[in-house]
Amino acid sequence: MRPLFLTILLLLSLASSSAFGGDKITLTLERAIKVANDSSLASFKNQNLYASGYWEWRTFKANRLPSLSLSVTPASYYRYITQRYDSQENIDVFRSQQTYSASAGLSAYQNVDFLGGSLYLQSDLEYLRNFGAYTSHQFSTVPVRIGYRQDLIGYNPFRWEKRIEPLKYEKAKREFLFNMETVSQEVVEHFFTLALAQTEYNLAVENLTSADTLYTVGERRFAIAAISQADLLTLRLDKVNARNTLENANIDLKRAQFSLASYLGLDTDTEIEVVLPGKPAIIDIPVADALQYALDNNPTLMARRQAVLEAERDVNKTLAESRFNASVNASIGFNQVAPTLGGAYSSLQRQDLVSVSVSVPLIDWGVRKGKYNMARNTLNVARIEGRQEELSVEQDVTMTLSDFSSQQRLVESAVEALDLADAAYAQTRQRFIIGKADINSLTLSHNRQQEASRNYISSLKNYWLSYYKIRRLTLFDFELHLPISVSFDNALGVR
Repeated sequence: MRPLFLTILLLLSLASSSAFGGDKITLTLERAIKVANDSSLASFKNQNLYASGYWEWRTFKANRLPSLSLSVTPASYYRYITQRYDSQENIDVFRSQQTYSASAGLSAYQNVDFLGGSLYLQSDLEYLRNFGAYTSHQFSTVPVRIGYRQDLIGYNPFRWEKRIEPLKYEKAKREFLFNMETVSQEVVEHFFTLALAQTEYNLAVENLTSADTLYTVGERRFAIAAISQADLLTLRLDKVNARNTLENANIDLKRAQFSLASYLGLDTDTEIEVVLPGKPAIIDIPVADALQYALDNNPTLMARRQAVLEAERDVNKTLAESRFNASVNASIGFNQVAPTLGGAYSSLQRQDLVSVSVSVPLIDWGVRKGKYNMARNTLNVARIEGRQEELSVEQDVTMTLSDFSSQQRLVESAVEALDLADAAYAQTRQRFIIGKADINSLTLSHNRQQEASRNYISSLKNYWLSYYKIRRLTLFDFELHLPISVSFDNALGVR
């Protein structure tokens, strides 16, 4: 992720929090999810987790490019007593000596992934001055030296990095999207909890108004002996209960508003009113397609594939280390030594280096063999766990799709039931007012109407939970018919 992108998200979240703080706002489900993805604490955590994976990927890419480094020792002074040979006396003697030196070096390196070696280019300059019984100064130069070093038989870390690191970065992206879809699911949970509390509050207000009206009507009917005193007392009890229910509903409403505001990163005293989404469109998701999307995009399965690759790498490494190894280092360049700087860069001499080293394990009491067997067993475990995880995800996708299909049918049924309950209650209430229905019929009809309202909200909640769960498992947008990663890459300008 680009640093600018993170900065923009942070600024947007702060602006959102300031704009919403302490106000009364209206949120749709889509808007609530967007706010959560911009400014919730869970979103900030996910962004930082992704940023860590992103910079690990950038580091890997940078390691594939040439590197240039400068090393400088501007001054080094050394005073000591050393043993010297006195040719006049033909004996060894101790003499005091002082040296001053300075050096600088410029080095460029380029890793060669396919071969597993490193190509290098170097340039060095050194100055040495002696004080004491013997005084002198010299410049030593290596204007240019080019070389190559690598293991001839052995483990090639660059080749494995080239296979593993791209998968790790793709997994980091999918984990970010997976976590964002998890945030969406949690928003759905908080949103519909508030929606239900809001509906319960509105029903309680309506119930209190209705109970008050019905009690007034009951008093008039009791005055003309149209209803019994027991019925009148029942109506009064309904009025008292409605007032208590309203008080409790108000408490639940404030608690649900606090919970949603806190999760979205808004001021906790923000008064939120949610707008229920309409009847969702029917979405047909073939099981085979969903399973394939999950196999391609699910970060848990990617993590298992990464674990298998890393285990294969360890097997390759331990196997290579259990055999003999040979390495080569070869370079060609020029150097010179002279009392003047100009002289050190003239009449250059060839400087050649060819070095071949061989390492042969003789006796290690089975250490290398043990490491190889452990690595091979770890690989087998990784493959088994990968297959188990794949079966678990397939089962989860299949069951979630089945649940999603059922929820679509339940939403349609809940809509129909709510319409019927509203119409039945309206007619029963009118018939009670004109004296053609008793109190029991009215109470039963009212309870059915309220239960239908609750069931409708519950069916919507279950539908959207199932929808975002299948999105999370597959990381596929079934409305746009595109992987969610495509929108993510486009947002970041990734090509």
